[in-house]
Amino acid sequence: MVTALGWLLLLAAGLLSLPLAAALLDDPATEDWVLPVQLAAMAVLGGLVGTLVPGFVGGTTWRRLAVGAAYGLVAAVAGLLVFFLLLSGFDGA
Repeated sequence: MVTALGWLLLLAAGLLSLPLAAALLDDPATEDWVLPVQLAAMAVLGGLVGTLVPGFVGGTTWRRLAVGAAYGLVAAVAGLLVFFLLLSGFDGA
């Protein structure tokens, strides 16, 4: 149950993180920073979820932090794929 709740939180954040990062960095000088900022924010959020949610990831604190950050990056890529499919559709761009 805790694992599903953690994944649900990370996937929801992964879906919202790209449009939020794009809205905050909506300037010609900072448009190249949208994806790195989104990935960094999701890695931080995944690390927080991994360390603060008991039972989401087992092991030492450093292992929970690293695995949580990796899960955050997986959720960010999943959100990026869903966002791409919503923009371009299944027929392609």
